[in-house]
Amino acid sequence: MIKFFIALFLLATISSAGEMGKKGGSCILSQDGDVSVSWKAYKTPAKAGVGGMFDSVKYTAVAPKGNNFREILVGSSVVIDTSSVNSKNSGRDVKLVKFFFEKMSTKNITAKIVDIKSDKRMHGKPKTGVMSVSVTMNGVTKNVPMKYSFNKGDLSATGNIDLIDFSASKALSSINEACFDLHQGKTWSDVTIGFKTNIKFELCNTI
Repeated sequence: MIKFFIALFLLATISSAGEMGKKGGSCILSQDGDVSVSWKAYKTPAKAGVGGMFDSVKYTAVAPKGNNFREILVGSSVVIDTSSVNSKNSGRDVKLVKFFFEKMSTKNITAKIVDIKSDKRMHGKPKTGVMSVSVTMNGVTKNVPMKYSFNKGDLSATGNIDLIDFSASKALSSINEACFDLHQGKTWSDVTIGFKTNIKFELCNTI
């Protein structure tokens, strides 16, 4: 009988480790370092991609530390200064600001994580799932699903938006006209967005 209760105790201890691989105590997580925001737009009938980042991104964490992704991520937000767009081509960046972002009703883009759902954890594989991110641009707010992957402390997520959903057809037409020859008359309305950050672990076995 004593062996039976010992076995139950060990099973409960193992079960309490949770999805983040806790072992022998609480697992404390925190967002560590900056959050980088990336984008990829598309041009020409062949849909050639042009990517870049934003150099000015203000991140506000919902909590400094937590026991799981939900506690430290859901409710966290960013404010993106669109004038800081960086495609590693200064001439292109000037055009993007003047003929696209300045055609918007607001200078900043804001985003907030409103939900997160994890996939079934596979041993030895990166942790994956889907975040729901509320994005506000040009005075319009939409929830955008973003698939995330977490591996060895690195968290990255990607999703897609359609500029038409954000009432940005005027801005889209403006940049298409300004870059008509380079874009061969076609600037696509869909844009891939993404972000990366680092999650720090304390008192955890993350193997």
